[in-house]
Amino acid sequence: MPTLEWQLLEAFSCTLLGNLTIYTLFRFSIGDSNPQCRANIQVSLDSTEYMNQKYAVLIAILLSSVSISGCMGEEGSERIDQLEVEKANYQGMMASLNQTLDGLEDELGQLNVSIETLNSRITELDSQILQHTSDISYLNEQNASKTDEIAHLSSVIAALNESKSRLESEVVDLETARSSLASQVSSLEIAMDTLESEVSSLTAANQDLTMANENAVAEISDLQNLAATLNSTISELLETIEELEESPPPEVNWSSTLDVVIERGSLKCGVKSNQYGMGYQDDSGQYSGLDISYCMAIAAAIGLDPDSDVQYVHAGGNNRFELLANGSIDVLIRTTTWTASRDADLDADFGAINFYDGQGIMVNRDEFPNAESALDLDGASICVAIGSTSAGNIADYFEENDMEYQAVNSWNDGPDFADEMCDAITGDMSSLVSMRWEYEESGYPDFEMAIMPEIISKEPLASVTRDYDSEWNEVVSWVWYGMVTAEELGVSSQNYQSADTSVPAIDRLLNQNLGLGTVSNPLSNTWMQGVLTAVGNYGEAYDDAFCDGNYDGVSGSSSMAGCLMSRSGTLNALQSEGGLQYAPPMR
Repeated sequence: MPTLEWQLLEAFSCTLLGNLTIYTLFRFSIGDSNPQCRANIQVSLDSTEYMNQKYAVLIAILLSSVSISGCMGEEGSERIDQLEVEKANYQGMMASLNQTLDGLEDELGQLNVSIETLNSRITELDSQILQHTSDISYLNEQNASKTDEIAHLSSVIAALNESKSRLESEVVDLETARSSLASQVSSLEIAMDTLESEVSSLTAANQDLTMANENAVAEISDLQNLAATLNSTISELLETIEELEESPPPEVNWSSTLDVVIERGSLKCGVKSNQYGMGYQDDSGQYSGLDISYCMAIAAAIGLDPDSDVQYVHAGGNNRFELLANGSIDVLIRTTTWTASRDADLDADFGAINFYDGQGIMVNRDEFPNAESALDLDGASICVAIGSTSAGNIADYFEENDMEYQAVNSWNDGPDFADEMCDAITGDMSSLVSMRWEYEESGYPDFEMAIMPEIISKEPLASVTRDYDSEWNEVVSWVWYGMVTAEELGVSSQNYQSADTSVPAIDRLLNQNLGLGTVSNPLSNTWMQGVLTAVGNYGEAYDDAFCDGNYDGVSGSSSMAGCLMSRSGTLNALQSEGGLQYAPPMR
């Protein structure tokens, strides 16, 4: 077995030869293609040569040690041991160096890959350079063309500038001409305004003359017609005179209705008979209601017996004014609305307003189950009394609210509604309330009825007398005013006999005639006491008509109980309670 020294020598020799071989092969493989990489490798190899020089020195040392070891004896043995230690150290160094060489080999492989990548990139860049060179040539050609175009455009611009200068000169000339023309136009406009003013004046004068001529022609025509009418009238009058001369008419009796009633001994009062609360006749033939109390009060005021001397005549909506005009009734107290046309055209004079009403609508719930307002009744069929103001009012209301309805004109609107000939019925609120009460009491019809909240009209219900009968109209009116005055003064059927007549107003109410009546039949000084005895004051009469009949006449509307129609807070309360009922001064 070779000695340790020879083994070391062999190892160092192999390492040195290996490094030289790697250098030769690597340099041959890369050639001169990459000078930078070759320079880097040369540095590495120079370091390797440096290490080889160390190995040579080490080999020399080892050889010397071998030569010396043969002749050293025991000291030599110690030296060998020392060298063994050194050898171990050098072996470690050699292992480290081998590891370094392995790392260098790896780096060499990576460098070869990088060289291949760089060569590929160089090829790509060469291709791009060629393409850019071609593009540059094309752009140079385009640039030359644009240069020629710019030169052409510059020439055109120069020509346009010359034209612009010429046109600017022409514009200056035109502006001068325009200023001159504007001055001429202004002068012409002034002249035209003057002419238009003259034309307007002449036109107005012409229109006035034309209108005057037309009026003159019309006036001549009217005068001619009037002359013909007068001639005809004169002829008729002459004939009448001749007839009267041959047979004179009987003497006309212009007696007041008051005188006629007193002479007859009874009062004929036109009333309703089917409206509970106003004018109602029960199964026994007994009449009741506010209108009935008014009739009884008139009878008592003129000295008749209110229980036996009043003849109640049913007055329908269609014939009530006819009954009044022909003398079938002496006074109409039948929920009759005071209107201008009735006052002027129906030979009638209205008296005191005994009830302030308003028109409403009552609906069959089966037909309009969700109706909460009159505005929910679009398309409904509605029963309305013929000859009533309700017909016109309902037509106006639906037209104003852009709704449709079908009018069912009826002489007996209530029964027609009950028989379901219409979806709803319209009339005075007092009438609707009474109708619902009566139907609920009788149990017919069996459908639910609902009164809508809207009041669509003003309905002042008043007494009515014939025209040219002022003394009778005064009695009728002041009977009602006396009832209102009594309630205002706190005088009732219960206390009038003990009332303090030292109060002038109370004394006039209870003990003075106040000039009412005719020469033949003046009212007695105590006429109002008779009224209070018969029906009480206004509050008592209202309570008997619509409530439980227990009102004392002096405690106010709020004390009335069990009312079909409450008076408190309505127009029918006294003026002192916020209503409209009050009387002119009785003095």
